[in-house]
Amino acid sequence: MNKRVLIACEESQTVCKAFRSKGFDAYSCDIQDCSGGHPEWHLKGDVLQHIDKGWDLIIAHPPYTYLSKAGARWLHAGGQINQARLAQGMAAKSFFEAMLNADCKHIAVENPTPLKVYDLPKSSQAIQPWQFGHPYSKRTLLWLKNLPPLTATNIVKNYKPYLPSNTGGKKRGQSYSIGISKNAKESSKTFLGVAEAMAEQWGAVL
Repeated sequence: MNKRVLIACEESQTVCKAFRSKGFDAYSCDIQDCSGGHPEWHLKGDVLQHIDKGWDLIIAHPPYTYLSKAGARWLHAGGQINQARLAQGMAAKSFFEAMLNADCKHIAVENPTPLKVYDLPKSSQAIQPWQFGHPYSKRTLLWLKNLPPLTATNIVKNYKPYLPSNTGGKKRGQSYSIGISKNAKESSKTFLGVAEAMAEQWGAVL
């Protein structure tokens, strides 16, 4: 029987297809329709209704809008805590923890660097696209349960920022980057080289 893999909060099916290419019974799950071309491998709806259904591996990409350190200026707008934003962040933390604490032996959860106020558990490792064959920097943290840290597969020495940085500093004449990604949906997609490394390396321990 093929091992069952759930890719939570994925509509692109990049990771799903990487595991499928290795012979795994993999499914993406998201509230949106899939854009990866295989709706038969996609569970549309609330992933919380699916995470406890006997998966051998769960890889989760929970929304990070309210948790990410990049959103600090909105949380602290006007010099004080935005209570509505804080509540949204706490809801996002609960969802993150539901992924990390799911009833599954092997789990990986990815997110950018979180704000300290949300007190997320310490991450297991940080990865960059340039470690997996892509000429970009985009620091991503991984929280791992019974999985080895990913090993770089193809290091690229010349790379550019994938996401915009210090956009508020632009008005003040400080250095910043406009990044490569065009929108939030594009910036959230997993790089193919990373997806292939996940399928190759984590698939080997199932």
